[in-house]
Amino acid sequence: MSQQMVTANRLRDGAVVFLAAGGRWTTRVGEGHVAETESHAAALLRSAEAMVTEVVGPYLIEVAAQADGWSPTRYRERIRAEGPSVGEFNDTGRPVAEGN
Repeated sequence: MSQQMVTANRLRDGAVVFLAAGGRWTTRVGEGHVAETESHAAALLRSAEAMVTEVVGPYLIEVAAQADGWSPTRYRERIRAEGPSVGEFNDTGRPVAEGN
């Protein structure tokens, strides 16, 4: 089995969050609690699903160890964890250059 952690969206502001140790939510993927067995992953997901007053839509994602911590393996989840893959756009739809 691959290593997994639980992600969801925080209800109060919609932020992407990850279930961390102690049953708390964090916006930093590197602080997420990693499950290395199917049964542990299922238990983490059940725990997250019980937190309906804090988050919406919890689900498991695959993660891999990186030099600076954990990172989602799928591109979609990396975007959710790290932010958009493009910079800001102006009103014409063109990218805004840094420093402008």
